[in-house]
Amino acid sequence: MFRFSCADYTFPLLPRVERFGLLKSLGFRYVDLGLFERNEGLRPSRLATAPRAFRRKLKSELERFNLRVSDVFLQTGLDPSIAAANDPNQRVRSQNRSAFMFGLDLCRALDCRHLTGLPGVRHRRTKLVDDVARAVEEASWRTETAAAAGVCYSIEPHVGSLFADIKSTRRLLDSAPGLTLTLDYGHFVYAGARSQAVHSLLPFASHVHARGGARRRLQTSVEENQIDFRGMLRLLRKQGYKGFVAIEYVWTRWSHCNSTDNVSETILLRQLLTREATSFRTTH
Repeated sequence: MFRFSCADYTFPLLPRVERFGLLKSLGFRYVDLGLFERNEGLRPSRLATAPRAFRRKLKSELERFNLRVSDVFLQTGLDPSIAAANDPNQRVRSQNRSAFMFGLDLCRALDCRHLTGLPGVRHRRTKLVDDVARAVEEASWRTETAAAAGVCYSIEPHVGSLFADIKSTRRLLDSAPGLTLTLDYGHFVYAGARSQAVHSLLPFASHVHARGGARRRLQTSVEENQIDFRGMLRLLRKQGYKGFVAIEYVWTRWSHCNSTDNVSETILLRQLLTREATSFRTTH
């Protein structure tokens, strides 16, 4: 049976503890934490200021609502292009590594075995080959460092990143042994890829993000969705997938992702995914 989680950053207008309360009310047992600089209550800079107090309070709040952490998603800049993993500035990359270590410590304190990051972006005034080389170097270091701590590290290929299509994503995976994916079909489908092509990345997935999506629409309602979730679940089941499927509606002005009713769509998508997953058990 698949394990479903929900992102806390689906509901960014609520204080952290109220987000946890809402997830509990919606029947979720697992939460994806967005350790984002833009996520009030879960900012990496706040964690770095007082890590023990931060971890202690966060753990207490999660226990209050009987929630367990399925993934910690680290993003150090207000935008993916700010303080990216492959920033040309060595000082920025060093600060990112420190933030990564704080994130890794948070995972262990919360008994979470999965940490997601972003792969890097294209920078002006630098050569593409250098941008890619830095992205590979950082992904490799994070993968090895996380593995030594008993945590699985993955990157999420996304719109605007250096690795926004299937071919470039495969090249990164080939260049960084052990690296896995937090796979969100929406970023590939948005750019015109068919779900059937994205299925080829499933063997590399250690975590999956799910929300409605379509060509040139990064986020849609379940009714308007064009992603083949049934095929995705079928193939995950076939390969013996042990990770989580995280329902990850977001609320941001970016790409009109503030045009959905996230409470309703989260419920509807979980019902759809649960129904599809149940059908495999009854027909096979």
